[in-house]
Parts: sequence; structure tokens; C-alpha cells
Amino acid sequence: MHPRLKAFFFPSLKPEFVLRVVLVAVCAYLFFGHVCTPFFARGQSMEPTYRDGSFDFIWKPRYWFSPPVRGDVVTVRLAGERVVYLKRVVALAGDEVEFRQGILFVNGDPVNEPYVKGPCDWNLPPREVDPGNVYLVGDNRSMPMEQHDFGQTSLRRIVGAPLW
Repeated sequence: MHPRLKAFFFPSLKPEFVLRVVLVAVCAYLFFGHVCTPFFARGQSMEPTYRDGSFDFIWKPRYWFSPPVRGDVVTVRLAGERVVYLKRVVALAGDEVEFRQGILFVNGDPVNEPYVKGPCDWNLPPREVDPGNVYLVGDNRSMPMEQHDFGQTSLRRIVGAPLW
């Protein structure tokens, strides 16, 4: 074997090399564990925007300095850090939200939602979003309302946003 190939595949374990490997491992752990966490989308509630089984990253700094706005796709922590939902913000604190024959109304006005997979026949009476909360819904509204997890959630449970 060529000496350069041998040195590349079997480096000598000098202190500088070991320190470099440890630093790379610690930085990777911190970055991928606390800043940009990988995840697989499971379920069909966000189709066609995010397909079941697709791979992405949660960009956690997205909401460190500003809250989500209407239309943002966010990741929401359920129990612990390992289980998160992917949902769209449709209403903010103080807004009144309702569904009439599949059309989303916020503060009495219909919302144009080109990302929604239809047809939809949801009906939900008006409700006001509490302070410190947002109202979240998935994009795939062709599924029955009973099969969706949606509604009001605290801003503290929002972990970040998908990277792409």
C-alpha cells in the first residue's frame, strides 16, 4: 500500500489527531443535537408540502428571537424532544379561527391556502386563540377532521422550523 494511502486510512494516534477527532465529535453532537436536528416526516397530515417518510432538519434558531407568523410551517414538541409534529400556523394570539365547509376563516375573512390538499369539508365553530398561543393545522385537509391533530398550542412548545 502506498504510504500516503496508509497514512490516510491508518493515521498514527498522535495527541493532536485525537484532540481533533474529539473536537469534531463534540461540535457535531452540539450542532446536530441542539441547533439543526435531523428528522423524518411521518404521516400524511402535511402532504403535499411534506411527504410521509421525507427527510429534513429542524432549524431550532428560527424562533429564538421572533415568534412564528401566520403561514409558517413549524415543528411542535409533544412529549420530550424526540417526538415532534410538523404543522402550519394559521392563526395567532387574539385571532378568531373557524372552518366553514372546508374553508378556513380567520377573523371572519376567508384565507387563501394554495398549499392545502383538498377537497375539504371541515366545519368547526369559531374559537379565539389565547395569548401566548398559535393555532396549527396540517395541509392535508382531505383527511377526516377526526384523523388530524390540530388546534391551539403554546409558543413554548414550538421547537423550530423545517430547514427546507
